[in-house]
Amino acid sequence: MAPANAMEPAAPVLDRAGWTATASDEETAGENGRAANVLDGNATTLWHSRWSAPAAPFPHSITIDTHRTAVVSALVYLPRSGVANGRVGEYAVSLSTDGRSWGDPVATGTLADDGSAKTLGFAPQGARFVRLTALTEAGNRGPWTSAAEINLLGDPGTPAATVDLSRAGWTATASDEETAGENGRAANVLDGNATTLWHSRWSAPAAPFPHSITIDTHRTTAVSALVYHPRPDGANGRAGAYTVTTSADGATFGAPVATGTWRDDDTVKTATFTRTENARFVRLTVTSEAGGRGPWTSAGEIRLSGPAGPAVHGAWDRITGFPLVPVATAVLPGDKLLAWSAYAVDRFGGSNGYTQTAILDLKTGKVTQRRIDNTGHDMFCPGIAMLADGRVLVTGGSNAEKASIYDPATDTWSATTSMNTARGYQAMTLLSTGEAFVLGGSWSGAAGDKAGEVWSPDTRTWRRLPGVPAAPAQTADPAGPYRADNHMWLHATSGGRVLQLGPSRQMNWITTSGGGSITPAGPRADSPDAMTGNAVAYDIGKLLTLGGSPAYEKTPATGRAYTVTVSGDQVRAARTGDMEHARGFGNSVVLPDGKVAVFGGQANPVPFSDATSVLTPELWDPATGTFSPLATMAVPRNYHSVANLLPDGRVFSGGGGLCGDCATNHPDGAVFTPPYLLDADGSPKPRPAITAGVPPRTAPGTTLAVSTDKPVASFVLMRAAAATHSTDNDQRRVPLASTATGTGTYAVSVPADPGVVLPGTYLLFALDAQGVPSRGEFVTVS
Repeated sequence: MAPANAMEPAAPVLDRAGWTATASDEETAGENGRAANVLDGNATTLWHSRWSAPAAPFPHSITIDTHRTAVVSALVYLPRSGVANGRVGEYAVSLSTDGRSWGDPVATGTLADDGSAKTLGFAPQGARFVRLTALTEAGNRGPWTSAAEINLLGDPGTPAATVDLSRAGWTATASDEETAGENGRAANVLDGNATTLWHSRWSAPAAPFPHSITIDTHRTTAVSALVYHPRPDGANGRAGAYTVTTSADGATFGAPVATGTWRDDDTVKTATFTRTENARFVRLTVTSEAGGRGPWTSAGEIRLSGPAGPAVHGAWDRITGFPLVPVATAVLPGDKLLAWSAYAVDRFGGSNGYTQTAILDLKTGKVTQRRIDNTGHDMFCPGIAMLADGRVLVTGGSNAEKASIYDPATDTWSATTSMNTARGYQAMTLLSTGEAFVLGGSWSGAAGDKAGEVWSPDTRTWRRLPGVPAAPAQTADPAGPYRADNHMWLHATSGGRVLQLGPSRQMNWITTSGGGSITPAGPRADSPDAMTGNAVAYDIGKLLTLGGSPAYEKTPATGRAYTVTVSGDQVRAARTGDMEHARGFGNSVVLPDGKVAVFGGQANPVPFSDATSVLTPELWDPATGTFSPLATMAVPRNYHSVANLLPDGRVFSGGGGLCGDCATNHPDGAVFTPPYLLDADGSPKPRPAITAGVPPRTAPGTTLAVSTDKPVASFVLMRAAAATHSTDNDQRRVPLASTATGTGTYAVSVPADPGVVLPGTYLLFALDAQGVPSRGEFVTVS
């Protein structure tokens, strides 16, 4: 069940008073289809593109003029009710401050062909004009576009592409502060301790509103947002209505760069500026207490954010809308990303026997949708394994015993033999033998120990492993096996063996020959259970585990990270540097250079909630064992979110939600460009290219004769991977030995051990001496 706050949009609906609408074309002869109808509050009156002969062709656009500059983060499109004609299919959203200069779209995508309201999100920014352009009709019924109502959402408190500014040397002063009844001095908002507060004067006589606090950075700095941490120990003084102003000299403050009203809760709040300001002083002025409890204001911490530096923090592309919430994803040859949700595009439940799927074409940005009925399988909350021949095996979930296979070569789904044990939230991995192993999964199916079993690609049947019960690999979750055997972290090694390295604190070796066995491999150093965390193989026999929480939900997450090193039968775990942010339900992706990027998650994991979201990704460097911040995300990515390495060395991050009529559904995603691909001005770095020598298929132990367009320093194989529920057991980075054989030619050796190069489809990357990767070339190793 979704929590109450899942029903509340994070961003406010902007007041439409004074707005106007114009369109590229509108129907006035056959009906009143004027653009102004989208702002009249009546869903039965429409804007409709011109359909009287001759009908206006695509594209059709409608532009909202708010007649003032405000932070905008989404367009809410309500299709006409009762009639399907004109529902928007492919779309683009563009912004402008003056109605003339529009730039590139901030959001593109494809909408589902239904009558529900659609929220088209994008990175929040200041704008006066917002334009929706329809490129197709959702059902391809004709060259028409219609809209019943259009609304805009304001500041969600999640500014995109910013980073925290260093607070070294900063000072703070306030209009008033409490010093008699407590230490409520302004300086406390800069001490790194949220339990020490600035508090307005409450000793009689209490100071009336407004209360203000001014940060002096003692240097001119580009500032894009103010981050406000409410006090953690109580509700009194939570800021309600606020404005933010800036100054170069501390004497003259300009017009507000941010205004709004914050919710009465303890989550961290952000005020996104309508424009980036070069300022020394930033002032927060509060004019009401969020709960109306009294004339007080308090703050635990105040931070400022500035624009991210692309070469240090990376950069985000536009938001891409999907016709479903991408709960599970798999990277496919041909630069495609397969995604699916459940029986519905926005919710789950029951065992309906079909699944909503979509494919994103990474070259064109187009998303196509299809419902899969022929396998009789609702694939919500499944296990996933990328097979040796590049196909995708999906097991269990809502139809808990079913198993289905997607073949990217033919773009077809087919059923395979059902599992012996019904499962949901189970863990899967391919084995070095080419078989697929599955364990756990008590979320779905009858209660009981969900022992392991193995699927054979030769016989297409499942073999029980009575010697591999799930119990030794469970966490101590208070909900019992229903939660304790979910989303295990599995790493396949030589001889058909598997290391189960979490989320239970106890690690285990699993053999899969005969009836199988499971034996302890030691604790994960001093880590407690870490459900909702994940693990990723960043080098041969080396894994990194990240975050998680002692129980599946409603327990604080951790920022701890551990390395796990596998050498033969020996497993060594050690704590590495901590993340800056505690995370549950986050996603982690290993990059071709061996660094690991972590996206999203919550400080206190709660399914379907966006409270306590972590919007700052982090990058772990194996050379130093430390994490550094990356450019912040525009959309929270928590429960039911995904992240995948793409063939061009970038990362897709998307999804979250799937709770039906709630505000925390996120049917979209965005592509992140890591710092290794960008110069300081945001332009692409020159990157090497593989020009020849990568066959469609090769075998372990082969030496490839690879050509590049310029000298390179190394080569690496990255396994094509599939993600769901923070877990991606398919990820694997394999550095390769290589020798230069001439100018731009190299002998590149593929390891002979299938426990190192697990059978399947890989991306071969070449990296130059600065660690800049080429585009990946697909090759199947088996």
